[in-house]
Amino acid sequence: MSLLAVTVLGQDRPGIVAETTAALAGLGNLEDSTMTLLRGHFAMVLLVETAASRSDVESALAAVASDGRLTVDVRGVPPAVPASRTTASPYVLSVHGADRPGIVSALTAEVAAAGGNITDLTTRLAGELYVLVAEVQLRSGEGSPDVGELAERIARTADALGVDASLRPLETDEL
Repeated sequence: MSLLAVTVLGQDRPGIVAETTAALAGLGNLEDSTMTLLRGHFAMVLLVETAASRSDVESALAAVASDGRLTVDVRGVPPAVPASRTTASPYVLSVHGADRPGIVSALTAEVAAAGGNITDLTTRLAGELYVLVAEVQLRSGEGSPDVGELAERIARTADALGVDASLRPLETDEL
């Protein structure tokens, strides 16, 4: 079994998710996926565990891109690195304000400088309002960053950019 990453990009239309996942259903197991619309353009990434070859997966997906409005790419994914023994706590970074270049770069640099890992990030431009929401993992325990200090650095950086930002613990639901 191997792990393959499948990306589908292009002009949105109804049925892309259904067609793509139907083509993959007989070839393996859909492990992880993310799908979104970016200003009317469809973007999807899927990780598929399969015994099929890369070329077999590409052939199965050829029909999805046959109208020329989508591109489909399949590539191998190396084995996952074993998880670190360091525990992490989840946080949410929220940003909103007037759009301008450098917002994502400056604020994610603050998270990175504290040793934080961004595990999910979404941005949207709604009229003149720019919105960023990121899930952030911060080390817990010994060697962990001072979350209050990080929140202050984020607030100062956001102020310099003319936007509002907050860092708060992620509410987790237990099943």
